[in-house]
Amino acid sequence: MPEKDRPFEQMLELNDDEALSAEHLDSQVQKAQDQLLQLKRQQEQIEKQKRELEELSRRQEELEHGRAEMSDKLTRALVVLEREAYSAQNRLEQVRGARESFAQHLELIEAIDPRNWNPSDLHKELSRALSTVDDARTEYNEHRSRLQAAGADSEASLPDTAPGVYENSDGRSFSEWLQIGLALSLPLIFFGAVAVALFVWIASR
Repeated sequence: MPEKDRPFEQMLELNDDEALSAEHLDSQVQKAQDQLLQLKRQQEQIEKQKRELEELSRRQEELEHGRAEMSDKLTRALVVLEREAYSAQNRLEQVRGARESFAQHLELIEAIDPRNWNPSDLHKELSRALSTVDDARTEYNEHRSRLQAAGADSEASLPDTAPGVYENSDGRSFSEWLQIGLALSLPLIFFGAVAVALFVWIASR
C-alpha cells in the first residue's frame, strides 16, 4: 500500500517544484520589468540632462557671440562719438566766438546815427561809419566760412553777404575812393584858394 501511494507523493513533489519554478519565473519577469522601467527612467533622465547641457552650450555660445559683437560695436561707436564730441565742442566754441563778434559789431553799427554827425566833419564821420560796416562784413564772412566748414550739414546756415553797395569791380569801398578823391582834389583846392585870395587882393586895391 505504501508503494502504491508513492507515485502520488512523487506527483505532489513534482507539482510543488513546478509551482516553485513558475513563481521563480514570475519573479524574474517582474524583476526584469522593474529593471527595464528603471533603465527607461534613467534613459529619460539622461536625455533630459543631455537637452539641458545642449541648451546651456547653445546659450553660452550665444553669450560669447553677443559679447564679441557688442564689444566691437561699442568700441567703434565710442571712437565715433569721441570724434563727434570733439567736433561739437569745436563748433560750439566757434559759434560762441561768432556770436560775441556779431553782437559787438551789431552794437557798433546800431550806434551809427548820421543825425548826430557834425556837418564840418561829414567826410570823416562817413569814412568811419563805412569802415565800421566793412569791418563787420569782413568778420561776418570769416565766421560764416569757418562755421560752414565745421558743420557743412547744419540745417541753420548763415545768409550770404553781397558785395558792399559802394564797392566797384576793383574791390575798393566808397571810403577808399573818397580818400583818393580828396587826395587828388587837394592841389586844385589849394590853387583855387590862392586864386581867390589873389583876386580879392587885386580887387581891394
